[in-house]
Amino acid sequence: MTKKNKVIGIGFHKTGTSTLRSVLTELGYEVLGARPDLASNLFNQEFEEVIALTETYDAFQDNPWPLLYKELDKRYPNSKFILTLRNEEKWIKSSVNHFGTRDTEMRRWIYGMGHPQGYENLYLEKYKNHNREVIAYFSKRKNDLLIIDWEKNIGWEELCEFLDEPIPNKPLPHVNKGDYSEKNKPASLIFNKALKRFLGKTDKG
Repeated sequence: MTKKNKVIGIGFHKTGTSTLRSVLTELGYEVLGARPDLASNLFNQEFEEVIALTETYDAFQDNPWPLLYKELDKRYPNSKFILTLRNEEKWIKSSVNHFGTRDTEMRRWIYGMGHPQGYENLYLEKYKNHNREVIAYFSKRKNDLLIIDWEKNIGWEELCEFLDEPIPNKPLPHVNKGDYSEKNKPASLIFNKALKRFLGKTDKG
């Protein structure tokens, strides 16, 4: 059964997007994940063709969807957007460890360079700018944006309240936990009430 509103994950890769996918799947959403095969379309600015692929899905996460949040917002009014954030030092360390010098066209489209190793500053600047721009874009629509940090201990409640979904009677699924939580802390969700705090933290770079 198709969900009423689309849910769009707009956090960069290595911020817990796999966990987001598992959480949304648990809630009954049909999730469209990473589509690296679309890089050539994106380089050619064939955005309509790319966006058209989302029609039959309830939710989206991973590349290229975070970079298309404005187009998706226009295409699907009343959607819910989820920005997954992560400590910047941990994010770039994880990105370099995972991708190294492996080049992809999708990362080339996003960052201007297809791999992070040796281009850490370029990747970090793009990451920080994206988060700042998302927060600014939704600054007057706070009910449409949920900011998530998976490294603190809260649970299902904020996410389900945001999506108007019943709370499952089971632990929140947590994928690749060791990859982005050095102390293996439980998952956490930070609701849009914390928007100003995140905005201030992000502005400090």
